[in-house]
Amino acid sequence: MSEIVNVLLVDDHTLFRSGIKALLARQQAIQVIGEAADGAEGVKLAAQLKPDVVLLDLNMPGISGVEALTLMLQDKPSLAVVMLTVSEDADDLGAALRAGACGYLNKNIDADFLTQSILKAAHGESVISEGMTAKLVAQLRSPAPQPASVDTFDKLTGREQEILQLVARGMSNKEIGRELDLAESTVKIHVQNILRKLGCSSRVQAAVLTVEKKFG
Repeated sequence: MSEIVNVLLVDDHTLFRSGIKALLARQQAIQVIGEAADGAEGVKLAAQLKPDVVLLDLNMPGISGVEALTLMLQDKPSLAVVMLTVSEDADDLGAALRAGACGYLNKNIDADFLTQSILKAAHGESVISEGMTAKLVAQLRSPAPQPASVDTFDKLTGREQEILQLVARGMSNKEIGRELDLAESTVKIHVQNILRKLGCSSRVQAAVLTVEKKFG
């Protein structure tokens, strides 16, 4: 990833997109490289433009945000997709995270929180609006279908299990590296192996699985 974080906006509200684009234009480290008015167009542009971060609305005409998210990650599993939505529904939050979103932000957040969230997402961190934290905890306590079984967790090496527990605590690769005295690049490779073994498309999804199965 370059020093400039390239962002794709996907939202069916033209005025909202214009506002976000104008806001991000004031940030030297962020550049909006494209915008789409629906999920299908967003999937197409994500494949063509290869952004670092996608800001994706949840409810749009045609395919839903979660469907668009799934298609984007099929094309590029490492893509950082942040849902930016008016929905504060716990089920929507859970569905987005399980589908592989690395973040879930409400549209009423302030500008600084949005820009910092984009930068964090671009560096592999998870971002969630503060108001959604309690609802995320509730989701973690609710049973839901998962792509991995308990046996799958047993296939992780001791080091991978150790790193997964830190991922579940919300630590970034850099923080995990400092904690375990490992190079950040080494941690990144371990995380990629963990996601592959668990059948997860994002570290947030892996963290959700970990907590729900009480592995960590």
